[in-house]
Amino acid sequence: MNNLTEELKAHPGLSDIYGEASADVEAAADPESLEAVRVKHLGRKSPLLQLLRSIPKLPAEEKPVAGRLGNQVRAALEQALLTRKQELEESQLRERLAAEQVDITLPGEPFPRGHLHLITQTLWEIEDIFIGLGYRIAEGPEVETDYYNFTALNTPEGHPARSSHDTFFIEGHPDVLLRTHTSPVQIRVMEQEDPPVYIIAPGRVYRRDSDATHTPMFHQLEGLAVDENITMADLKGTLEVFVKSMFGAEREIRMRPHFFPFTEPSVEIDVSCMICEGSGCRACKHIGWLEILGAGMVDPNVFGFVDYDTDRVQGFAFGMGIERIAMLKHRMTDLRMFFDNDLRFIKQF
Repeated sequence: MNNLTEELKAHPGLSDIYGEASADVEAAADPESLEAVRVKHLGRKSPLLQLLRSIPKLPAEEKPVAGRLGNQVRAALEQALLTRKQELEESQLRERLAAEQVDITLPGEPFPRGHLHLITQTLWEIEDIFIGLGYRIAEGPEVETDYYNFTALNTPEGHPARSSHDTFFIEGHPDVLLRTHTSPVQIRVMEQEDPPVYIIAPGRVYRRDSDATHTPMFHQLEGLAVDENITMADLKGTLEVFVKSMFGAEREIRMRPHFFPFTEPSVEIDVSCMICEGSGCRACKHIGWLEILGAGMVDPNVFGFVDYDTDRVQGFAFGMGIERIAMLKHRMTDLRMFFDNDLRFIKQF
């Protein structure tokens, strides 16, 4: 640098340019002002560039010296700008670190810890109960065919469930629908396996309902037991074990006659009200019982679709809504609370 300064004494124009530019570089207080210095002294309209462009007009003996010194000045200024830019950026970084210094002795902000949704908790609890009774979990598609969802389950043509008012059919495919229950899983399993069969089929199902106790999508678990010498007493004993395990040993069940296309005889299962302990209240409509699920002995017609020998085996089936079980266990009044994603509700469980 000193050698360049000495050489520039012989060329006052370049010496003045270099001196002014060097002073401006050192005086720049931030990267923005430094950029303005670069444009001023190395831009297309800068005195240095104008001087370099005028070299061809100089006398022949002055051209080499002026060209060499001019390029050296430009290189020196570019290096000075780069060095100053690094100094300013490092200075800004130090200032920012000092201003944003973290006190590592302070306790950190803990991340909120999530947990399983109440529906999942309830489903897993039910599964554990039936797995303990010797059942296994079976699954099937949520988009089903009319055959598996209705026909093979002994649901006749003209049944209300086969109406588009009750069921979501796929547009352009009248025989394809969103399953209305997980019963099709039972047919699929029996098509592939010989008795004995002991399964539960949990999963999402879809129906055209939406109010305080119904949603278009909900969760269901159905069970199937097929073996020799299966009776209604086995069904009652199984569900009694489930109810007492789920709601408490003090709970009782009762069976009421009902009708389902795929079971004969069919029953509704009620549980003694856990709010009034059976004495009668608004929740149980003052009768002391709460409806909990539907069940029955598998209709022989259903076994005909899977080629089971009805002279040798019998079976029972049952189905329950997971949301219904959760609502009863936790004394809830509105099914839609499960889907509102209100953390004040979710965090309670």
